[in-house]
Amino acid sequence: MRITFVLPGYPWKPVGGFRVVYEYANQLVARGHEVIVVHPRRLPNWNLPSPNLYRWFRRKVGHLRNIVLKPKVEWQPIDRRVQMLYVPEPTARYVPDADVVFATAWQTAELVSRYLQTKGRKFYLVQDFDSFFGSKERLEATWREQFKMVIISHWLFEKVVSVVGRREGMTVIPDGINHQNFRLLNDIISRPKRVAMMYSQAGYKAPEDGLKTLEICRDKFREFQVIIFGPSSKPERLPFWIEYKANVDNEMLVRLYNSASIFLSSSVAEGFSLPPAEAMACGCAVVATDSGGIREYADHGKTALLSPPRDPEALAKNLLRILKDDNLRIQLARAGHERIKEFTWDRSTDLLEQFLSHKES
Repeated sequence: MRITFVLPGYPWKPVGGFRVVYEYANQLVARGHEVIVVHPRRLPNWNLPSPNLYRWFRRKVGHLRNIVLKPKVEWQPIDRRVQMLYVPEPTARYVPDADVVFATAWQTAELVSRYLQTKGRKFYLVQDFDSFFGSKERLEATWREQFKMVIISHWLFEKVVSVVGRREGMTVIPDGINHQNFRLLNDIISRPKRVAMMYSQAGYKAPEDGLKTLEICRDKFREFQVIIFGPSSKPERLPFWIEYKANVDNEMLVRLYNSASIFLSSSVAEGFSLPPAEAMACGCAVVATDSGGIREYADHGKTALLSPPRDPEALAKNLLRILKDDNLRIQLARAGHERIKEFTWDRSTDLLEQFLSHKES
């Protein structure tokens, strides 16, 4: 089968939604399918908000970089048989004919919905939960288009159903974890009191809530370390006692997770939430907000500690609880590690192939 995935941009930095597509691409080519991943330089249907002077300059530099250079995806292993196609924009003229074509974000769904049938049967890998740099109406309009939909969590599935008013033509396939990569290197029991967290500028990640949580905890209990990683340079307001790593590749990320005993997540809403799942696979106990999609693998008091979003005090209470009770930390880390073993890309790809080959698809 010839399968095309249409991404919403170039992969210069780690992006969870891109990682999901690359993992599916790796699995599918290993099973004998022909896979092309389309990377557009720009999106003709998406205008970013008016920037300040600094962001305007960075945007211009980024645009020039996209014209002159072809990205290297150093943060994610990609099978050499996957065809990485870089195009000016994801309009039909730049997309090859195939049996199946996937939109992978609402911005690409608007364009893929207009493709002729020669581009393939139209599917939508629904990872979005919020409009983010666009209107809620445009996002939900793409859910109403005539796509077959693969939705990455039951929580997000119910959000889509509440908008489109139907359940036909869609399925839930949770993301997988690459357990050959994200694995235990350091024993769970002997780990130091070290908290890891991802920092992203995206509003729905609520990074400031995470920092506030850490500050609350440090005021009450100073016997722990913090390491934060992210796709950009070190944020200016990070306190001196927080270590920061930028643009970590897969190997470094695995070592980082294994160097910590706890992973902290402060997101408001997530379609699935890969970082806490990856951290679980590497032996971290997870303390997180109940961001929706995380419920696929995070069960409060059993495999993680969860608290309401936008409540740093509640999140800090859970973090302090686990920092002060190492037996609880070990119990949750072990249970989480066992639970996340159920989420594999092999299993997810089995379900994807079944959905693609269904006679009504």
